[in-house]
Amino acid sequence: MSRLQLALNVDDIEESVAFYTRLFGTEPAKRRPGYANFAIAEPPLKLVLLENPGRGGSLNHLGVEGSSAELATQLARLTERGFRPDEELNTTCCYAVQDKFWLTAPDGERWEHYTVLADSDPAPTVDGTACCATG
Repeated sequence: MSRLQLALNVDDIEESVAFYTRLFGTEPAKRRPGYANFAIAEPPLKLVLLENPGRGGSLNHLGVEGSSAELATQLARLTERGFRPDEELNTTCCYAVQDKFWLTAPDGERWEHYTVLADSDPAPTVDGTACCATG
């Protein structure tokens, strides 16, 4: 089952976790320093909070989470339509080992299509840059 992902920059992770816990009536599925994600059943949503003081209230990135089979199907479909996705296979990001690819919309919004392969504890970085970097 696929679900949309919304990744937000927040100024204060604790304050934001408290707000979204009350809003959606569920605790985060995963918590790490400066990071939280919620697996919300209704509406089907993966809400990711990334603590970035001074950038709170802004979009980090959008995404679609799915199975490995769904990821392969979407990659093939989008490639056939002329997109050139940036692929990252077996990468560690946002406290998980993932296969993913990225597309950039005309106005610069980054769309991540991904599947989680395993949980991970290393700091959220990719090649020394911030996890899920939007640039």
